[in-house]
Amino acid sequence: MLGGGARAAKPSFVSYISPEEIHIKEPIEKEVNPRLLPGELLLCEASTVYKYMQEDGSNRGTYGKLVCTNFKISFLDDDSASDDNEPEFKNKIVGENDITLQCVDQIYGVYDEKKKLLTGQLRKYPERLIIYCKDLRVFNFCLRYTKEEEVKRIVSGIVHHSQTPKLLKRLFLFSYASAAPNNTDGRNQTVMFDTLEDWRDELERTKGNVKYKTVITNEGYRVSEKLPLYFVVPICISEESILKYEGRGIPIWCWSCHNGAALLKMSAFPKEQDDSTSQMQKAFLDGRVLKKAIEVAECLERQHTNVLLIEETATDLCCVISSLVQVMMDSYSRTKSGFQSLIQKEWVIGGHSFLDRCNHLHKSEKEEAPVFLLLLNCVWQLVQQYPPAFEFTETYLTVLSDSLYVPVFSTFFFNSQHQRDTSTSGESLKTQSGPFRFLTVWDWSVQFDPKAQAFLNNPFYAEKPKPDKSQRKTARFKHQRQLSLPLTQAKPSTKRGFFREETDHLIKNILGRRIGKFINSSDEPPNNLREFYDSWHSKPVDYHGLLLPRIDGPEIKVWAQRYLRWIPEAQLHGGGTIAITAKILDLMEEVQSLQVKIEEEHSQAVSGDVHSVTTPRNSARLSSLFPFALLQRQSVKPALPTSTWKDLEDEDDLVRRDDEFLDLSGDMS
Repeated sequence: MLGGGARAAKPSFVSYISPEEIHIKEPIEKEVNPRLLPGELLLCEASTVYKYMQEDGSNRGTYGKLVCTNFKISFLDDDSASDDNEPEFKNKIVGENDITLQCVDQIYGVYDEKKKLLTGQLRKYPERLIIYCKDLRVFNFCLRYTKEEEVKRIVSGIVHHSQTPKLLKRLFLFSYASAAPNNTDGRNQTVMFDTLEDWRDELERTKGNVKYKTVITNEGYRVSEKLPLYFVVPICISEESILKYEGRGIPIWCWSCHNGAALLKMSAFPKEQDDSTSQMQKAFLDGRVLKKAIEVAECLERQHTNVLLIEETATDLCCVISSLVQVMMDSYSRTKSGFQSLIQKEWVIGGHSFLDRCNHLHKSEKEEAPVFLLLLNCVWQLVQQYPPAFEFTETYLTVLSDSLYVPVFSTFFFNSQHQRDTSTSGESLKTQSGPFRFLTVWDWSVQFDPKAQAFLNNPFYAEKPKPDKSQRKTARFKHQRQLSLPLTQAKPSTKRGFFREETDHLIKNILGRRIGKFINSSDEPPNNLREFYDSWHSKPVDYHGLLLPRIDGPEIKVWAQRYLRWIPEAQLHGGGTIAITAKILDLMEEVQSLQVKIEEEHSQAVSGDVHSVTTPRNSARLSSLFPFALLQRQSVKPALPTSTWKDLEDEDDLVRRDDEFLDLSGDMS
């Protein structure tokens, strides 16, 4: 019996083998070098780095080389050297073990089992490195077996190039554009809205050219560097008014409804900003955004009332609401080219500060906010509620969100059209192969081959039927002249024009209210709005008409493919939406195959030559988060009690027997 002050006996068994040495893949023998893009330079590297498997909670992993370039952080093992077993959905620019420098969120070092955030100069170097990414991946590297000098170089290099502030022209975007060949057509069918003709065509498409006009007042950016070169305003607004107020307080046209009502936005003067407005903006975000978009849709669709969105710069929440409303009300915005054109119009040319909101230069975390991801999340809600209404898939939205952090495309790496235009000027940016030109993200061939691009297209999209030319509408809708905030009764001005000296008080009154009336703090919608909402949902859905999202309780879901794709426990192997889609596609392929056989047998019966045709089938078991959830290449089981595994293994045959195998040999398109 031990006394009160006696020490506990030491364990009789001591293991001198670290957890990493129990389940390891041997260090690679052959030299593996990173695949570098044009303009990409290798900055530092370290060998004998142990990468823990992020799919597994144990210490299993593999040895390899960790490198840092001016574009990405990359881990290279023996699988990196071969093209065998490549995933069906492969990104040609960013691999599964690549992290672009802009995608790095935070870096932690582990010192004696304690985590410490790594920033700036390091006095002591960690034994483990943990990298948290903005796409929610987590990379865990053990540096215990790496040479000390290599540890210093790789850790310092990664922290410096991914976490410290940098100049705009130091981004890899400029290096790539200078070195890459200019042989891609980035436009495709996407309207870029960088010409006067693009805006005039959009006005004509939406029948908004009756009361609105395109203006060239900002050519040379003489009015404002935040405004685009060309934009649309009400006909009553003069060029002098736009110049006088330097673009602020100008109602800028976004879109016109079929009944003539229009959606407009307006930037307020800075002096009107106050603490109460910031609180209202926070309440707006907390209210998740779909409810407000329904309010706007009700004003436009039922009340035939113009809606004016007011924000300090009109480039954040205005972009979210205006885009969401157009997706809900305009079926063209639900096609792939239409949605891309919408992003160009409202966000890229509209002046959303992608550079600051994504903090690509690591200058200020105060300006960082996932505003664009908020839009994609809302659009995803509509996509999963009304799949036949959209030409694109949730996979398209996921890769679009990932493209925010790929500095090969200029789409999401500038704050305004002015900043982009001035960045491409100058003798130093001329290339040997021709004029300096950035790539646009809308050229999907840069990232994916045709087979992978098929995953971006919805095979169940209900394409809009062509209109019957014999039936022409003769009725013309009257356009509303009143510019009002939603759900308010504002009297129209008796004066013609918004910006004359005698009507300055009207401007101040509108700006004083700002978005206060628009951002209703109440969670419960008004009675007339609820009536509009319930009435619409009681009728059959027209996939080419107005779409109202279901916003009650369980109807709002988590975007699992984006937020949970790296978590093994969230994967349902052989199930989920992708399994249903694949089975339907398999059935469609069988029907098409039968049709071909019938036609062939008919023709062969006439000619007298009869033979059978067999179709090879390549089956695989999919994950519910496919195509992003990786098919595990090693046979690894999660850390579960032995008894649990025994029960599962006893039922293994039953599981395999009930599973359906899905044919992936057919074209998803």
